[in-house]
Formats: sequence, C-alpha cells, structure tokens
Amino acid sequence: MLLCEGPPAQTLSHSAPSFVNAAGRKNTGTMPERRPFVRLPTDVSPVNYGLCLKPDLIDFTFEGKLEALVEVTQATNQIVMNCADIDIITASFVPQGGEEINATGFNYQNEDEKVTLSFPSALQKGSGTLKIDFVGELNDKMKGFYRSKYTTSAGDVRYAAVTQFEATDARRAFPCWDEPAIKATFDITLIVPKDRVALSNMNVIDRKPYPDDENLVEVKFATTPIMSTYLVAFVIGEYDYVESQSSDGVTVRVYTPVGKAEQGKFALEVATKTLPFYKDYFSVPYPLPKIDLIAIADFAAGAMENWGLVTYRETALLIDPKNSCSSSRQWVALVVGHELAHQWFGNLVTMEWWTHLWLNEGFASWIEYLCVDHCFPEYDIWTQFVSADYTRALDLDALDSSHPIEVRYKSHLISDFGKGMNAYLLKFQNKNASTEDLWDCLEQASGKPIAAVMGSWTKQMGFPIIVVDQEQVSDDRILKLSQKKFCASGPHNGEECPNWMVPISICTSVDPKCTKLNVLLDRPETTITVSGVGPDQWVKINPGTVGFYRIQYSSSMLESLLPGVRDLSLQPVDRLGLQNDLFSLLHKQADMQEEKNRIERVLGAISAPDLIQKVLSFALSVWRLPHITAHQGKEK
Repeated sequence: MLLCEGPPAQTLSHSAPSFVNAAGRKNTGTMPERRPFVRLPTDVSPVNYGLCLKPDLIDFTFEGKLEALVEVTQATNQIVMNCADIDIITASFVPQGGEEINATGFNYQNEDEKVTLSFPSALQKGSGTLKIDFVGELNDKMKGFYRSKYTTSAGDVRYAAVTQFEATDARRAFPCWDEPAIKATFDITLIVPKDRVALSNMNVIDRKPYPDDENLVEVKFATTPIMSTYLVAFVIGEYDYVESQSSDGVTVRVYTPVGKAEQGKFALEVATKTLPFYKDYFSVPYPLPKIDLIAIADFAAGAMENWGLVTYRETALLIDPKNSCSSSRQWVALVVGHELAHQWFGNLVTMEWWTHLWLNEGFASWIEYLCVDHCFPEYDIWTQFVSADYTRALDLDALDSSHPIEVRYKSHLISDFGKGMNAYLLKFQNKNASTEDLWDCLEQASGKPIAAVMGSWTKQMGFPIIVVDQEQVSDDRILKLSQKKFCASGPHNGEECPNWMVPISICTSVDPKCTKLNVLLDRPETTITVSGVGPDQWVKINPGTVGFYRIQYSSSMLESLLPGVRDLSLQPVDRLGLQNDLFSLLHKQADMQEEKNRIERVLGAISAPDLIQKVLSFALSVWRLPHITAHQGKEK
C-alpha cells in the first residue's frame, strides 16, 4: 500500500489578525528536533461530516465547506484536527441550541499536519456543529485530492480530479480527524462541470443545476455508513461504464476511459461473481447499494479499496478482449478479488491503528486467491500462488536481514475459520479492531489455541525447517519430526534456536488431496504415528503446500515419494513445493553433491530430462556464485 512521503509542503494561511502559521517561526540556523508523534486529542470527535467540494479543473484548485456534527466529551477552548496543504478561511462552532462561536485563531502545525482552532470561550460538553470554509490545491502528487492527466481520442489534454487518501491524505482534501479509529458518517456534495461524471462512495440522490453558474451541477450523494476517513473517495472526470447486478442485487459498474467500455467487461464479470462469494463466505451481506470500479490514468498504487468506489491503475482493471493475455486476466481477477475483500475486511471492520495494517493486507492477499479459485477454477490459481507469493515470501523471510513480521497463514489450522470470521465481522462491524480481536474470535469458534500459535509466528523472525524421518512398524508409519530455524545463509548458529507452534498436516498416497492427520508441533521434536499406512505407500507433509515452512525429508522418505512424482498423483503444488524445498537446502559445499543427487532424483522422475538438466545446472550455478565470491573475499 501507499507509504507516507514525509512532512507536507508548507501551507500559507490567509492573512488575518492573530492567525498564526507554523511557517512563521524564526530560523535559528539549526535543524529543529522532530517532535514525537502524538495522536489527536479525544475531547472532540466527529459524528457526521457534511462536506461540499467545488473543484476547478482549469486552475487546479478547490473550494470546500465542512459542516461536521461533533460530540464534545470534555470542555475545551480548542479543537485539534488534521490539515495539510489547506488554507482555512473561516471556522466557527455552533453548540446544539446555542449561538455560533467564531474561532479566534488557526495555528497550523505543518510538521505534524495538524491545525488547532482556538475559541474565545470553552466549548461545553454535548453536541454541536463545526463549520469550516477552506480552499486547497488539486495537486500533482497523486495523493490527497489531485489532478489526473489524460488525453481524449481527439488528442486534447484534459484533467480529472481524483482522490487517494490511504494512509493519511484525507487531510489534504478537507480538515478532518484523519485516524482510522475515528469513524463517522459522510454526506458528500460535489459541484462539478455538467458534462463530467461525478462519483463518490455512495449512490447519487440528487443532481441539480448550480445556481451561480449554468455550466455547473450540484451532485449530492447518500449518507455513507460509519467509516474511516482514508476510505472516503470522489472522482470527477470523463468516463464510460458498463453495468450489471450481482445475484444479491448490488449494482456494479466499471468505469473506463471514454471509448474503452468494452475493456471493462471482464472486471465487471469478476466483481459480479465476487460479491456473492464473499457474502456467503463471511455470512455478512455487502452493506452498500452499489459498488463502482474505476480506472484512473495517473495512479500511484495498484488499486485502493475505497468503500463503494474502488480506484485502480488502468492495467489492474482493463482487459482488451482481443489482445490481453491470460496472465493479464488473472492479474485483474486477483486485484479485483483483493479490493472487494477489503469491503468487508478493512472497511466494515477496520484496524484500530496502522500497526495492524499487515492483517488487513495479509488477509486480502490470501483470500483473493480463494475467490479467484472459486470464480475461475480453470486458472488453477493455487499452483500459481505457490510459485509466486509463497516461494517468494519464504525466500525473503529466510534472509538474515528479515525481521519479525505478522505472516498470513492458510486456514487449514482452523476448521471453523468461516464461523470465526463471521463472528469477528459481526462483533466489530462499523468499529475498529486489533489483531488480538481476530485471534479471540477464531479461537472461540475453533476451540484451538489460535492466539498462542500466531504469537509464535508474529513475534519472532523467520520460519522453521521441519526435518522428517520415518520408520515402518506393522501397518503404521512412525514419523520423527523436529524443527529448527531455516536460514538462507546456512544452518542457524545462534545460541538459542527459536521454536514455533507449527500446524502440521499429513497426507498419504491413498488420497494425496486429503489430509489424513493434523498435529501441532509445539516443541523442538516429537514422534507421531500415522495408522493404516502400508510399506508400499508414501507419506507427504504439508499437502497443498500451505504451511509456511520448509521440509527436509530423509533419503528413504524422498525415495518413497518418487512414484507420486512420476505418475503425477502428487498434486502440482506439492511437486512444485518439493522441488523448491530441495533447491533451498543447498547450504554448504559439503552438502552440495548429496543435495544435487536428491534434486536430480526428483527431477528425473519427470519427463523432459534435457530441460531438467538445464534447470538444475542453472540453479547450482546461481548458488555457487555468491558462495565463491564470498570465499574469494575472505582470501583477500
């Protein structure tokens, strides 16, 4: 997702007596110390934003009026809000049933992207309306409320006005409490050229001529659900669209550049299939009457999950039915599935603070594959997940430069995963939640120690390698499992070897796609018995390649798996995972020939031996190069 790009450009306030701008401080010639970050005070909080914006697509400015219904929880003579690159003209507060109180000062803290509104007397506890008139710039930074350049079919250069607010850029469009936990409803009105499309999170409820200019119209949108500021969005520009309805009655539109409506049809198909899938999966309906997906010409991210108005880079949404390849279709399907998952997981229930963003993105990055697999089973998308996301994540997390980070884990650990997700969404809908809140709901639904298991993964760096050996006893297979930290640079040599609580699944050649046994490896080593496995049958750890760990089989276990590779009874994802694990075990010179032989035995069970030899030689040469370089470096 988007990252903050440092402190904003300096904002000059309109001149008025006693209105102080932070830019006016004396320059002492030394760099001032950066103040520690402080979240907004809680003595005044928003209930509803009444927001009217009038963008100028020629001069790249906008005028704004904010009438925010707020609740004062503690008497104060100041209101602190987020504000960046905005000039406040006037501000006042009207207590419920009382007289309007004009602000006597605006103090901009540019470094903190805040403004403090000062009042001549204390605002008492209770409800009131905060009124602010302001102006701002349609910037060219692709954040906040910005201008997006496009060229018409006639070759004319024009501009749209669009938004990108995650993580902290709603404050560039209007003064607000720009933190994910400070939720409110929004009533948005846009005053725009009458020949332009105007979109926001909700459906249009009124469109009428603007009395001061016959070339403009005033477009009013329905009240949003309670939501975070970073999910607010509006777009003004020239677009075509294609439209459909999902099976549960939600209006779905895909907006495209003019003349390219045909290229929106595939994304429309994906979206109309995806909404009912998520409704059934979460057992929670999509709460808005419509959802729009729109391709933006200038867009920094791949896509953004604004509630009801999802914005996309053009390449992440548009498919040319005549020229686009299958990989482009799959990419669009995944991105659409990802962003629509956020409509529930992120929008309906939102992380309490940005430290929990990993959960938002990690979950959506997993469930997008589940969604595409449901909608387009012919893609065999899980195999691509293993070859792309899964193996890349393992490679990165095995580096010495890795760090403790919250990792996503597929739900084979939790049989009641959907039930737990439903409980989580219902309990925290229209609210904010932390990582621990999700663990609690999943734990209650499954009866399993989810919090303890996940804590072992999120609070320490890296992941384990599971070393496996076997022994046949009558009709039972005895497996000896042990774990140690996997490092790309070689065996872990630390004084203390970390341990994980590792959910281990096991299948056999009787049914390679079905898990025969689930165990939790919660200690350095253990022995388990897999009953009813004959001497001529093989046993495979981690069927489906969903567990986040490497596996090192004993030679006998590896040999027993070769028939499953030859006759293709071992799933493609498992053959891929097996090969990837073997390549990753080329640690040091002493092991090289043994590992080379093990890899050749597995690859030799597949056809096309010439190609296999080239792959093997390349992999070994890639391994040799850094080790030879490092060795030469030591000799100098």
